[in-house]
Amino acid sequence: MLFSEFPLAGSTLANRIVMAPMTRSRTSQPGDVPNDLMASYYQQRASAGLIIAEGTPISAVARGYSLTPGIYTQAHIDGWKKTTDAVHQQGGKIFLQLWHVGRRSHSDIAGEQPVAPSAIKQPDQVYGPLPDGGFGMVETSRPRAMTLEDIEQTIADFVQGAKNAIEAGFDGVELHGAHGYLIDQFIREVSNQRQDQYGGSQQNRLRFPLEVINAVNDAIGADKVAIRLSPLVGEGFKEVDSDIIEVTELLLKQLAPMKLAYVHFSENIGDYTEATDCFRKQIREIYPNPIMVAGKLNQQSAQALLDKGYADLVAFGTPYVTNPDLVERFKHNIALTEFDADARLTLYGGDATGYTDYPAAAKA
Repeated sequence: MLFSEFPLAGSTLANRIVMAPMTRSRTSQPGDVPNDLMASYYQQRASAGLIIAEGTPISAVARGYSLTPGIYTQAHIDGWKKTTDAVHQQGGKIFLQLWHVGRRSHSDIAGEQPVAPSAIKQPDQVYGPLPDGGFGMVETSRPRAMTLEDIEQTIADFVQGAKNAIEAGFDGVELHGAHGYLIDQFIREVSNQRQDQYGGSQQNRLRFPLEVINAVNDAIGADKVAIRLSPLVGEGFKEVDSDIIEVTELLLKQLAPMKLAYVHFSENIGDYTEATDCFRKQIREIYPNPIMVAGKLNQQSAQALLDKGYADLVAFGTPYVTNPDLVERFKHNIALTEFDADARLTLYGGDATGYTDYPAAAKA
C-alpha cells in the first residue's frame, strides 16, 4: 500500500510517500529568492509521491526565519518556477506550504514588530541575524495584537500567496496551521485572549483559520488546498490548551464538507503527546477525507498507519535530508543514511554541503 498510487488535486500520486516540509534556508540574497540549488535539491527527491516544499512566508511580516523563500514578489514566483519545473520533469508532484509565523519572529527578520492574535510573549528562539553579521538562534520579539484590518490583510496575503504558488507551477498549497505559528495561535486559548469575534469561544477561535481556508478555496479550488495541524504537539507554547483536541475535532467537522486535498497531522516532535488508537479512530470517524501523518515514522510504522486506515498518506522529514532516494531505499530494503550530528549542523543555511551532496544508494 505504501507504493500504491493515490488520487490528489486532480492528478495521481505515484505512491503514498510524502516529503514533509523542512526549512533549509538556502535562498539567494537579497530578496530571499528560490534558486537553482534549491531546484536541484527538490528534483533529487522527486520520486516521492508528493513533495511539500518548505514553509514559505506570504508576506514580509509573516517571516520568522532568515533566508527562507517567499511567495509574495515576482522574483519569488520566478525563482520557484525553477523548482516546480525540475520536479515535474521527473514526474513528481509538489505543493507549497504557505506560512505566517505570527509571534514566532523577531523585528529584524519581519522588518517590523511581529503580530499575533494577542500581545503575548513567551520564551522562544528563531533563526535570525546575529550582531557579528552571521546567522543563528535569536530570542523572539514581543508581538503586538492584530487589528481587524491586520486580519483582513493577512487573509488577503494567504489568498495572494496561493495564487502566486499556482502561477509558480505548484500543484497545490498547504496552509501551515501547526507548530505554534499564526493559525495555531488563533486556535489555542493560551495564545488567543481576544475579546472580539476572533477570540473566546471555540468557534470564535476557529474563525480566522476557517476564513483563511474558505478564501483560499475560493481562489484556487479546495482540491488544491490542504492544512497542517499539530494538536498533540506543544511547540511554540508554554502551556497546553485543555480543549485542543475538542477544538481540533470541531474544526475537522467543518472541514469535512470542503473536500480539501488532505489534512496533515504533524506529530512526535518537541513537547508532544503520543497519538493513541482511540485518537486516530475518532479523527477518522469525524474526517473521512484524505489524512496525512508525519512524525518520526519509519517504513514499518508508516505502513501500519496505512493498513489500519488511520492515514492515506505518510510523510517523512529528516530521512529525506540524507536520503534523496528514500522511496527506492524503502522499495529495495536498502539501509538509510543516518541523520547524524553532521547532518544537523548543515540543516540551516550554507551551500550544497549537507544539502544536495547526499548520494543515491547503489542498487545491487
